[in-house]
Amino acid sequence: MSSKSVRIIGVDGKEAGDVELPEVFRSPVRLDVISRAVIAQQSRRFQPQGRNHMAGKRTTAESFGVGRALSRVPRISEPPLSGQGAFAPGTVGGRLAFPPTPLKKLIKQINRKERRLALSSAIAFTASKEAVKERGHRFDEELDFPLIVSDDIEKYSKASEAKALMTTLGVWDDIEKVQDTVKIRNHKKKHRIGPLVVVSDSRTAGKAFGNLPGVNVVTVKDLSVEDLAPGTRPGRLTIWTESAVKELGSREW
Repeated sequence: MSSKSVRIIGVDGKEAGDVELPEVFRSPVRLDVISRAVIAQQSRRFQPQGRNHMAGKRTTAESFGVGRALSRVPRISEPPLSGQGAFAPGTVGGRLAFPPTPLKKLIKQINRKERRLALSSAIAFTASKEAVKERGHRFDEELDFPLIVSDDIEKYSKASEAKALMTTLGVWDDIEKVQDTVKIRNHKKKHRIGPLVVVSDSRTAGKAFGNLPGVNVVTVKDLSVEDLAPGTRPGRLTIWTESAVKELGSREW
């Protein structure tokens, strides 16, 4: 397949050259593999839970037996709860029939080749304007995808500089959409997902772009499927730096 060059956008919004697009951006689309890879990554954050083996059993309830026109459910014999069912599943304060066990295997496994295929497929989705729009992101219709900017943004250290760049690129509407969805639940701030900025060095850029709501900054070496496809849905609005794209091209896929 012939190589394709994509224009690089400078911090002033004008064209600042072009870069050869790596072959990974033309990887096959595999939604099923992406979904499996994201779930496998999320499963490593699941917390095992179990129940005390005596939970629901700390009672003196016993069955009254037969001959009283009552079911054989264990019942409390002392007042003031005399006759109330206890201990058995389905009774108030009774044990669970099948309680969760901490020995349950929570981590989902995925093959190494499948994980690589999922990552390359998720990267290819970032080059599709239709996929990004279908995911609900807002951006200037004149933008070309994949969206590649100059390495100057990796030197940003202030949120004001990051905001100016997002406005110049025409993606600030997507961040405003995130701000409109901010909700406080259980003393935690929750909101929708915004743009992703992929750089080769995040020491200063992480501070600048990380202060914008919904925006995440990640280096190429730490890039994961979940970063590109949150909630198993690929097509996240992704901003690549020139160095990040070149580093992608030097990797073996």
